[in-house]
Amino acid sequence: MKIVFIGLGTMGLPMAVNLVKAGYDVHGFNRSDAKVAALVAAGGIAGGVLDSEVEDADVIITVLPDSPDVRAVLLGPDGIVGRLPEGSTVIDMSTVTPTLAVEVAQAAAAQRVSALDAPVSGGEAGAIEGSLSIMVGGEADVVEQRRGLLEAMGQTVVHVGGHGAGQTVKAANQLLVAATIQAVAEALTFLDASAVDLEPAVQVLAGGLAGNRILDRKSASMLAHDFRPGFRVELHHKDLGILLDAARRVRVPLPVGALVSQLMESSLARGDGALDHTALLRGVEQMAGRGR
Repeated sequence: MKIVFIGLGTMGLPMAVNLVKAGYDVHGFNRSDAKVAALVAAGGIAGGVLDSEVEDADVIITVLPDSPDVRAVLLGPDGIVGRLPEGSTVIDMSTVTPTLAVEVAQAAAAQRVSALDAPVSGGEAGAIEGSLSIMVGGEADVVEQRRGLLEAMGQTVVHVGGHGAGQTVKAANQLLVAATIQAVAEALTFLDASAVDLEPAVQVLAGGLAGNRILDRKSASMLAHDFRPGFRVELHHKDLGILLDAARRVRVPLPVGALVSQLMESSLARGDGALDHTALLRGVEQMAGRGR
């Protein structure tokens, strides 16, 4: 099986490497040559001319930053959907709007190509470990046809509905993650200001009803104020915009979602956009007069 993998960033590169480890023939494309070289070092193949590469591809995977990037690569004037061979599958694993996922699926169907929207959750660590949660929208038979490939990248692969459903579930995921990070940031700041020993406090919180994956995976770096990006503030802010737009379409108020989106906006305004989304902690500390 020939896989053309477009987007070898923080998430895409380890995902592509895991496909290589699973025995797939992975041809990588990225704006940075260094990321392509890293894939080649892991046993992948440097992509040549994209238009030519996709003409005999079985699967095309995109992991790109935003909806305009996906639109340009797949549907734009130089988009590749019209060049894909009949029977191939395009799997967009970016986080984009549900409406774009439907648009991609319709364009693919016109070429007798199948499409899945399959965004992921689990961060850089999950991408490296191959333990991502993958929420898949599309036709059930296509999901099953490509399940083995998806399971090479993720531990939890769930078909959540038709085209666009994967992106809708991912939007809900981003609400829960952002709200939890903010809650953890507030709790840590409160505990620190109260002169509580933070590490044992986190340990006991994680063992009770307040336990969550943010405490498990992110608390150590938050306590150390290590905000090297696993998932950048600027990307999470973008995702919350997708969430609020989608919620507006179905007339569902999301007051917590709107608030945490504003807090992400504040983080961007402070110049923290390239930091990990746990940098929300910096905003809470500054509001409390405890900024570092």
